[in-house]
Amino acid sequence: MAAHPREATLYRMVMDDHICPFGLKSRDLLEREGLVVDDRWLKTREETDAFKDEHGVKTTPQTFIGGKRIGGYDDLRRYFEKPVRDPKQLTYQPVIAVFLMAALMALAASWAAFGAVFTERAGEWIIAISMCILAILKLRDIESFSNMFLGYDLLAQRWVRYAYLYPLGEALAGVFMIAGALLWLAIPVALFIGSIGAVSVFKAVYIDRRELKCACVGGDSNVPLGFISLTENLMMIAMAIWMLVR
Repeated sequence: MAAHPREATLYRMVMDDHICPFGLKSRDLLEREGLVVDDRWLKTREETDAFKDEHGVKTTPQTFIGGKRIGGYDDLRRYFEKPVRDPKQLTYQPVIAVFLMAALMALAASWAAFGAVFTERAGEWIIAISMCILAILKLRDIESFSNMFLGYDLLAQRWVRYAYLYPLGEALAGVFMIAGALLWLAIPVALFIGSIGAVSVFKAVYIDRRELKCACVGGDSNVPLGFISLTENLMMIAMAIWMLVR
């Protein structure tokens, strides 16, 4: 990477009722890159609007390096040859975060309860806790979830209310499986919603070859519908069968 000037001027909004997060990120990035930052605050809306008019820009923060305007936070990341996130880019990061945290929580609970990390109950808890976390992500905006879910779930397309019941069923089954209680209810619920979900995802992805986003972590995600989505449903089926046999 080419050498850069060592001083920068940053204009960012710092008001009584608002501190621009991208301004803070810009300052942090500049300092991490070893630049001395002349941090100039825009303390009122009037100051901010006047700055935008003067420099012909629509947003703040704005960074100047060596007298040249670089732009906002994303422009600054490009200047330092760092990746810039595309908000529309497909990603598995939310699902990975869910399963990783569920596994860590289950192993921690196993250690606390049994004095051992790797136990049979820990394996059960990993799946049950994952179900609960996924249900939370759906329930935080159930309208958005239902909109995306209706795009591929076969039962929901025939009976719209099922799109609202699905996350509740997933949560109920997960909680009861963690507790090891009321399994006569949790097992059939998990089997039912898991089976319908698995068939729906398989048909949409592998038969109809549709390219859709998965509602598994909520309706605002960019997780592609595919193997990971199928895994959520197969996981519920496997857990239900395991507990039924056990």
